[in-house]
Amino acid sequence: MKVGIAFLVAGYVLSQFYRACLAVLAPTLTAQIGATPGDLAVSLGLWYAAFALMQLPVGAALDRIGPRRTVSVLLLLGGAGGAAVFALATGPWGVHLAMVMIGIGCAPVLMGGYYIFARMYAPAVFGTLAGAMIGVGSLGNLAGSTPLAWVIGAAGWRPTLWGLAVITALVAAAIWRFTRDPERIIHSHGARGSVFDLMHIPGLWAILPLMAVNYAAAAGLRGVWAGPYLTQVYGADTAAIGKATLVMGLAMVAGNFLYGPADRLIGSHKRVVLGGNLVLAAIVATLWLAPDAGLGRATLLMAAAGFFGASFPAMMAHGRSFFPAHMVGRGVTLLNMFSIGGVGIMQFASRPVYEAAAARGSQSQAFSALFLFFLVPLLAGLAIYLFARDRGEASH
Repeated sequence: MKVGIAFLVAGYVLSQFYRACLAVLAPTLTAQIGATPGDLAVSLGLWYAAFALMQLPVGAALDRIGPRRTVSVLLLLGGAGGAAVFALATGPWGVHLAMVMIGIGCAPVLMGGYYIFARMYAPAVFGTLAGAMIGVGSLGNLAGSTPLAWVIGAAGWRPTLWGLAVITALVAAAIWRFTRDPERIIHSHGARGSVFDLMHIPGLWAILPLMAVNYAAAAGLRGVWAGPYLTQVYGADTAAIGKATLVMGLAMVAGNFLYGPADRLIGSHKRVVLGGNLVLAAIVATLWLAPDAGLGRATLLMAAAGFFGASFPAMMAHGRSFFPAHMVGRGVTLLNMFSIGGVGIMQFASRPVYEAAAARGSQSQAFSALFLFFLVPLLAGLAIYLFARDRGEASH
């Protein structure tokens, strides 16, 4: 099982890479196939949308057939196949299609690991394990920064994508070979349960709105907007973008590792999530008020947004405490659907917000409007989360 988990983590490294690579690829794709920053924002939004829409069927598959087949088959067909389509792209629509396929392929990877953690380990350590998997997996985020810029410069972007297709196929094959499924659980009354049963759990209602928006700013910056922001406002080149996104990626890794066990140290899921996201809101507000205050300051603020925006594992642990054992797969994927779906919707909406603001004023004003766009939903989610219960019955 440990070997299987290791390859699930490797799959999640790829998932993190694919959602982060467009920021560094942006100048090259614009020059060679005419994909504008707005086009790439749509591509990333499509990745998140496909990923989110797959969460409910993935959750049902995890509960019914287990993570081995669910993860390996989708990662092979969607992940490796999508990377191949990306390598063949001749325009924005090719990138759109590729990112949809890759989103489908990556959809079950993290949840496959979370399903195993929830089923085979004590609830008290779920947040720590969840954070560790994201923290290690975030090496893919780092690989999608300076290392990717170096490989593209040395080999070209198309050979790089072909190599990724091969690596993804090999990881999928290893998950098929080494992952072992936990024993299935059937409810004592024979009921399998559904997402509608989960939505009848009152404890989730105050969690889901923040779940939908807490990752949007960090994911949007790291995935697409960091590149255009640093280029348009500060004149940064690919190398400078790679360095800035590497710093942000390192901060996101650190955040995931620290958020995970923080609730055990503080004794409260809610206090950890609330405090971290309040700081995140202050950081995004600073970017909104002063988007052109200097390249160094912008890099540090983006890194801080990455660090405090990494509350996903703590929020997953909070939501996990409300799920009965026979619905863990559907429960964690429901939470993930809200998180990834929220990011996808925000990515789609970010393009017209940016373009409308850019048409009316300077690039600094356009990005100020973009940061405000990320800030307002975050504040609304925090206001609702204030009413969340700290822990569910399933955690005891």
